[in-house]
Amino acid sequence: MIHRVFSSLGTFKTLDFAQGLNILLSDKMPGATEQQTRNRTGKTSFVELIHFICGGNCGTDSIFRSPELIDASFGLEFDVFHEAVQVTRSGSEPSKIILESGDTTNWPKQPEIEEDLFRKVIKNTPWRTVLGRAFFNIDDESDSDSEEDEGSGRRPSFRSLFSYFVRRENAGGMRDPLNNASKQQIGDAQIALSFLIGFDWTIAQKWEVVRQKEKQNRVLKRIVSQGVLTDVLDTAASLRSRFVVADDKLKRIVGNLSSFRIHEQYHVFEREASGITREIGELTDENTLDRAYLAELEAAMEAEGPPAPDDLASLYEEAGIVLPDTVLRRYEDVLVFHDSVMRNRRSYLQGEHSAASERVRKREARREGLDQRRSQLMGMLKSHGALEQFVALQAEQGRLQGEVEDLRRRYEAAAQLESSSSSLELERAHLVERLQQEFEERGAVLDDAIRGFNAIVEELYGESGRIEFHATHNGPELKIAIPGDRSRGIGNMEIFCFDMMLQRMCARQKIGPGFLIHDSHLFDGVDPRQTARALTVGARLAEEIGFQYIVTLNSDVLAELSSADFNIEKYFVSQRLTDATEDGGLFGIRFEPPGSEQADESGTRPARPRGRRPTPASR
Repeated sequence: MIHRVFSSLGTFKTLDFAQGLNILLSDKMPGATEQQTRNRTGKTSFVELIHFICGGNCGTDSIFRSPELIDASFGLEFDVFHEAVQVTRSGSEPSKIILESGDTTNWPKQPEIEEDLFRKVIKNTPWRTVLGRAFFNIDDESDSDSEEDEGSGRRPSFRSLFSYFVRRENAGGMRDPLNNASKQQIGDAQIALSFLIGFDWTIAQKWEVVRQKEKQNRVLKRIVSQGVLTDVLDTAASLRSRFVVADDKLKRIVGNLSSFRIHEQYHVFEREASGITREIGELTDENTLDRAYLAELEAAMEAEGPPAPDDLASLYEEAGIVLPDTVLRRYEDVLVFHDSVMRNRRSYLQGEHSAASERVRKREARREGLDQRRSQLMGMLKSHGALEQFVALQAEQGRLQGEVEDLRRRYEAAAQLESSSSSLELERAHLVERLQQEFEERGAVLDDAIRGFNAIVEELYGESGRIEFHATHNGPELKIAIPGDRSRGIGNMEIFCFDMMLQRMCARQKIGPGFLIHDSHLFDGVDPRQTARALTVGARLAEEIGFQYIVTLNSDVLAELSSADFNIEKYFVSQRLTDATEDGGLFGIRFEPPGSEQADESGTRPARPRGRRPTPASR
């Protein structure tokens, strides 16, 4: 429950609250219009202040960022984990929640100590987690920069659930009982209400996934129909083939990189190996020439021999005839000379043969040594690589990764586009079946909700009201009907009855913040007798269930309420607001909130025409 609302602003009206029903009155100056009273007293700003301290966004258009309020801190003393704590927050430091007092032992996120300022601080996002665990036993660290996105996740979030307990007129939270804001997404509402009533909220979550997929398909089909992605999407079969081939290339590159080892002297070894290869080639060429020369020498040595004695004698006689005047040696001398010439010739050939053979042998030995060294170098080069080779492989890996990722996304998009319609329809049918089974299995929960809602309607109007739970192809759908629900006042009472039913269902699960706040706008257009009955029902249920019910009212309806059989005075909050004086409002000053053309104390913008908008749970 809320014990106290306070501020460092000297003119602020501190508000103290008790258990059960609490009525915050605003005295309306005679002759003042409803808009003037609304803009001056600060009843709506009280609701905004509760949201501000309980983790709400604080954008540039927030009243707490206005020049008159930005340096002031606003505080709340309330129960967190069944322990009273005091926290404050200011527009100048909207991301920080200051812990003024209280035990944080059970908090899932602990405040940090700012030693320079001697204070305990917790950031706004983990503060939401603390409140989510304390009030609803959930973990929620979602944060949002816009009111439209606040609480729009695909799981129960603190801000979305909390907004059903403190409805905001400015956000459109009083236009339909099933929505806490005019911009609330259908999936967020279904998830939140399933959670609060006591159903399996993951079923609604899966419906939201289906809706997101269908939304993507519609966008893709629209783009394709315009011819923008004809070359990009291609067919699923073609893209799958290209994706598999590219993925295999990438895996090979990754494998090569994983076994790649860089050697600092890689290029030195590479040059040495190249030089050895050239030298081996030269030695081989020289040996080829010498082996050809050896063959010629061996042939000459085989053909070389002394002439037969008869041939020599015949030659000598012919010489005598040809050179009759020449002094001829004796025949024996000729034989001796010729034999000497032949020995010298053979000796020369053998010497040349030996020299050539030795050259070949030495070259072979040199070539074998070089070949062994080249084998060592090639082994080193094979097992290691150069840095630029490694960099080149990495670059190729990056290129292939981009190509593979692009093909994968294009393939998934094409496959989804080709098969999603039928598969999503099957998924919807499966979810309908699952939800019907959920309704059967949790029939006691449904019955409690139906009985609770009907009992509240009967107490207000003396007639039965209905709340129906339907398993539709768009998720769990609620339909509400009470007598005469076409009128504005009775339409507002639908919100009252629904909120009181939610209090019953939350008490059944032992969850909730322990308080419910209704702005006076909820009773606009409501017959005073019905308002008195509603307050009577609220007071009784607050005591019976054990929650705090805070209502803001304009004092001009008191006479009519008092005329009914309802002792309203005992529920008044001691502090009263008034539009009769400049300092009579909640903040005690008049100011112009950011983005507003009209100066008003409460910080609300000029009232908008109220209207009922269609919701997923049509009635």
